[in-house]
Amino acid sequence: MASEPHTIAQHIAGTVRQLRKERGWSLDRAAGETGVSKAMLGQIERGESSPTVSTLWKIASGFRVSFSTLFDSDKPALGELHRDGWESVWGDDSAGMQARLLFPYDPLLGFEMFMIELAPGAISESSAHASGVVEHIVIVEGEMELRLDERWQTLRAGEGLRFFADRPHAMRNNTATRLRFHDVIHYLPGAASGT
Repeated sequence: MASEPHTIAQHIAGTVRQLRKERGWSLDRAAGETGVSKAMLGQIERGESSPTVSTLWKIASGFRVSFSTLFDSDKPALGELHRDGWESVWGDDSAGMQARLLFPYDPLLGFEMFMIELAPGAISESSAHASGVVEHIVIVEGEMELRLDERWQTLRAGEGLRFFADRPHAMRNNTATRLRFHDVIHYLPGAASGT
């Protein structure tokens, strides 16, 4: 069974607060490191705001942690069967996106994996991630338009693309049907801590 959205929101709030306190950062310092306003960070820490995927990436990059660190701390052991009991789902209604965490970040392997859905007509825009973050996109169902370096390209079911995500990029579904894709995020050494 998937985690309830309020549980994930509470996890995000506690994790952001914990990351900031572990580093001894004030809200001002955290805002400077992440590019997220002090007011927004305070709202997130208090569980008063449901941050967008773009905001979550800014936070993860600023704290130099994996994206999935913000979603869930449970992960299966190597060789353990994937079970629905530990997966997390995060919805970004403003982007028409739903992200399902399939495999949380593993510092030994340096990657995490999501199943992402984009609703018809939806677009998700991402600011640059931390240096050393590589995304691997594989389309499972539908068609994606992906913008890298101000150039749009189309990916269809069964196609994939790998790119350095340390630059702004966007994904959109310009069709009338849903788009589903795997997003494997690889962190080169030093791109994320094991937190």
